[in-house]
Amino acid sequence: MKSIKILALAAAAVVLPGCSIISPAPVIELAKATGAVAVSAISHGPSSARNTVYHEHAALDAVCVEYNPLTPDPDIAPALQAELRNHEIDSRIYEEGGAPSSCKFRVTYTADIEWDTPPFGTGYKSYIRDATLTLRDENGTVLSSSAYALDGAFQMGKWSTSRSKLAPVVTALVTGFDH
Repeated sequence: MKSIKILALAAAAVVLPGCSIISPAPVIELAKATGAVAVSAISHGPSSARNTVYHEHAALDAVCVEYNPLTPDPDIAPALQAELRNHEIDSRIYEEGGAPSSCKFRVTYTADIEWDTPPFGTGYKSYIRDATLTLRDENGTVLSSSAYALDGAFQMGKWSTSRSKLAPVVTALVTGFDH
């Protein structure tokens, strides 16, 4: 008797469209879900460094990072410091022109942001569209430079964190290798 009740409830759940948890068009639902997952994966995909220029120089153990107040993303300076730390390079942030004369290496940066709605998001959020890092010696000579830019077609990594976008750029800046 108990199994008949369970069978009747299951049949009612399938037959009654307002109460059904089974879609009448499962292929369409599967395609929509797959598309949403693909968009999310692409937009959080890997980043890479571009346009790297590297000149041989002494090994870096510390750098001064010149804060750029015109860059509207507050995550860039901390992300830059974290990635420099990954390469065992100490860093300090200084206002423009405020670094001490004892600073042998300086890193400057620029970045542009745009606004859009992330997948599964409800409101607009900013993201880094492109960024450029430049390493100079105490005389202002450029030692290396590298950049990040969104892939034009699929915009790989559009919603990745600032740190994951800058990681390959910092690696290219200090090693000369961009992957």
